[in-house]
Parts: sequence; C-alpha cells; structure tokens
Amino acid sequence: MMLIRPIASADLPALMQLIKATGVGLTTLPSNEAALLRRIEASNASFAGTAQKADELFLFVLEDMTIKRVVGTCGLATAVGLRQAWYSYRVGHAVHASQELGVFTQTQTLFLTNDHTGHSELCSLFLDPEYRHGRNGQLLSKSRFLFLAQHRARFSKKIIAELRGMSDDGGQSPFWESLGRRFFSMEFSQADYLTGIGKKSFVAELMPKHPLYTSFLTPEAQAAIGQTHPHTLPARRMLESEGFRYEGYVDIFDAGPTVECELEDVGAVSKSGLFRIETGDTGAGAVPFLVSNTSLSDFRATLVPGAPAGGSLRMSIESAAALNLRAGDEVRAVALSVGDRK
Repeated sequence: MMLIRPIASADLPALMQLIKATGVGLTTLPSNEAALLRRIEASNASFAGTAQKADELFLFVLEDMTIKRVVGTCGLATAVGLRQAWYSYRVGHAVHASQELGVFTQTQTLFLTNDHTGHSELCSLFLDPEYRHGRNGQLLSKSRFLFLAQHRARFSKKIIAELRGMSDDGGQSPFWESLGRRFFSMEFSQADYLTGIGKKSFVAELMPKHPLYTSFLTPEAQAAIGQTHPHTLPARRMLESEGFRYEGYVDIFDAGPTVECELEDVGAVSKSGLFRIETGDTGAGAVPFLVSNTSLSDFRATLVPGAPAGGSLRMSIESAAALNLRAGDEVRAVALSVGDRK
C-alpha cells in the first residue's frame, strides 16, 4: 500500500537520497541538509498549528508501506512572498507605431513583478523514478487537493504552481544563458541553489527593474519562455485537467510557466465530499478513489477502490487503519480520474 503522510524529522536521510536524483531545476528541494532540516521543522510547526502564516509550509511524503520506504515528496506553501519577495516575469507586449512612416511593431516584453504575493503554492513535487508507474504520481500530487479542500480556510483563494522550464541534460537553461547570466555572473545551478536555501536578496539587488524586450534574447531563449521541461509535462497536464491554466507568468531563471487556479475551481477540491467509512468488499462498479482523513496534524491519504452510496464509502479494514480510522469515522474523498467524477 502507498500512503501519503506529513514529513517527519526522521525522513531527512531518505529525502536527501531522493534529492540526489532531482537534478537542476527543483528550487524548493536544495541539496543542503541544513536547509532541508529547516523546511522539515517549518512543516512540523505548520501541522502543529503553531507556525505564522508567512512561514507555513506543509510537506508530505509518499511511503511504500510494504517496505517502509519514502519514495516521493510534495508540499503546500500557505502564502508565498510574505517573508521574502516572490518574483515572476509577467509576459506582455509593447507596441510601437508611426503613422507617418507606416510602421507598426509589436514586441514581447518581460516585466518583473510580485503579483503572486500571498497566494498559496503547490511545491516540492518529486517521485522516485523507480515508482513512476501506475497511479503513484497522481496520488502524490493530487493528495494535496484533499488537504486544501479539508483545510481551505488556511489557504489563499488562488493556488499557483511553478513548473520547471527548459534546460538540457547538463542543466543549462537557454533563457538563463541569454539573460540571467548577464546580470548574475554565475551558473544557473548556483542561482537556483541559492534561492532554494533562502538566499534571495541577490535577486532584488541584481535583477533589472525595467521591462525587457525579448527580441534582444537569443532565439533559443525566446522559444523557452513559458515552455515546460519534458520531464514535467505529465505534471502540467494533470494540473490542467484539474482546472489550472497558464496566465502569462514565468520563472525569472528558466522562464518555466506558472499555472494558477482559484481554490474553489480546482476540480478535485470542488468535487470532493465527506463520507462515513464502511469496511468490507467494495463490490461492482468501484473506481480508484483518493481518500484522506480529516485531520490537520495527522493527515493521511491513500487510494482505494470506491463506489460511494448513501453518504458512505466502503473500504478494507487495512485501508482504514492506514488512515488511522475505523468504520463509522469520516473521510474526505474524490474520484481520482476527472472522468469518473459526477
């Protein structure tokens, strides 16, 4: 059985092992033990309800219960940019026209903004390559939607997710090479790492404040704007199936897209419901259901074959126990597939 639960301090070694496989581009999981420990401590305080809103970060792990192995991680930040500035580029257009000369030109621009300040973020998603099969990826990513639905008062009305931008096998970003390197005089991986461990002041100090004309960038850099890394395309398609859309904001380092959605418009949030547990065989007509308990501090989520009826959801005794529940207790659930939701 695969189970989602809050990260614990004892998971630090397993998390470090996972990060070795991420490569460049996952800013929120830096390969730095001290920084990761701070994130875990922030998560512990958040689940305990003692963290300030500006510091709230809920980190989850996916555990293979059969062998007691942590194989994935994901997170939710309650409100970005309240402690340290949150930067994005807004993609726009500048028009230059001369009636006398009969000239009309339209040029794409990038404007440095803090427009997403205060929004909640889906972050830190990574799954061990050995487990990228079946429904593991969907369980890992979509489990956060049940947490959002159950504890929606803690989160912003808008949810965002920054997606990894284009880079080659060596971690070189065409957007960074054409723009970022000119102002930061460092490798993309170093800038990404510094941001990941919380040293973000250099962004404000060195980044140009005026709108940038993308026509001055290389063709490769221009083509990368708003594009998603091939490894992240499945995650983008999943988010789009749940209602997320690209609205013209990109990462300042690799120009990867930011997708966003109103919390109440997220499919798995709006379609989820509360049910009473019945234990036993599910019978005919069952489809995969994403199921969680309703706890904040002891949140658990898993997948079960389900066919809700009369306000009840039947599951095995083992599944209920994994959620730290028993027959008669309340769960939040939603069909895993968009096509199976009514």
